[in-house]
Amino acid sequence: MNRILPKIKTLLLLTFFYAPAVNAQVADSTIVRLMKDKHIPTLGLAFVDKGEIFFSKVYGELNTGVSAPANTLFNVASITKTVTTMVTLCLVNSGDWDLDEPIYHYWTDPDVAADPRSKKLTTKHILTHQSGFPNWRWMTPSKKLAFEFEPGLKFQYSGEGMEYLRHALESKFHRSLEQLADSLIFKPLHMNDTHFIWNDRMLDHFAVAHNSNGEPLEIIKNSSPSAADQLKTTVADYSKFLIWIIKGGGLSKALYRQMTSPLSMIKENKFMGLGWAVYPDLGREFCLSHSGIDPGVNTIVFILPKTSRALLIFTNSDNGPQIYTDLVKIFLKEQGNAIIATEMKN
Repeated sequence: MNRILPKIKTLLLLTFFYAPAVNAQVADSTIVRLMKDKHIPTLGLAFVDKGEIFFSKVYGELNTGVSAPANTLFNVASITKTVTTMVTLCLVNSGDWDLDEPIYHYWTDPDVAADPRSKKLTTKHILTHQSGFPNWRWMTPSKKLAFEFEPGLKFQYSGEGMEYLRHALESKFHRSLEQLADSLIFKPLHMNDTHFIWNDRMLDHFAVAHNSNGEPLEIIKNSSPSAADQLKTTVADYSKFLIWIIKGGGLSKALYRQMTSPLSMIKENKFMGLGWAVYPDLGREFCLSHSGIDPGVNTIVFILPKTSRALLIFTNSDNGPQIYTDLVKIFLKEQGNAIIATEMKN
């Protein structure tokens, strides 16, 4: 009997973590209902289980009477930062970039050139959002970039930090971020519909942003890549990226462990690793996450590496977050409940 009990416990654990506990039909009907209730025009969703696509679909319309196709392009807003992160870590992994080398060796923004703190700033500070920069310089009274505290002192989310890193990478390698991403990630993973830069050919399958009243907003047709925003991708393409991350992202075990470690505290039970938010304790599991928010755009992704699961939710609406809780609970179950509980804490 004593020999049997451990086997039963192991079986229960495997069932708990690995059995696909999602009813696709129930999920499908729930998503349609939530979109209607919350006035969300277009939604893309994928759920990865055991390292493979279990559920993937694009819902809603691009325009009145025009159904959104499977290859609908979404602006994923700040989820762009996850691609910039992985470009950087691939270069670190190959020995071509150093997390702890001062960035000024390759780039210094003119606004902070006279500040001695610019000589201390490293890639690790930026990826853990401890650069000392505001989110965006245009949101400050001076409209100029400035350190608000010493790099490494504390967490403060910053798009400016990621853009600073982009300038440094492009300066050293003499290639744009788009070119670096193409060679290191997009082409190897066959992410053929993922782009940092707008192209008018995207218009016929692009999910235009909508405000909370359901009114379409102007498309931002950026002509240069941003490290922090405006990546255009599809559910299918970004799902490939998530599966790649689950499998290690081509990184050494030591670097992957560093990426997924709680390095900078955001709040209780939520930290920044290298470029990813980390929920370190979800009961025999941890989670990597990133969200994106632009006017009329809300997106979020979760990765549970130990159980090879992932969830992505792309919406083109200011109302997008109103359906996150339901979908996270449906697809991520107990771990989803723990994530929601963490987010509800002040």
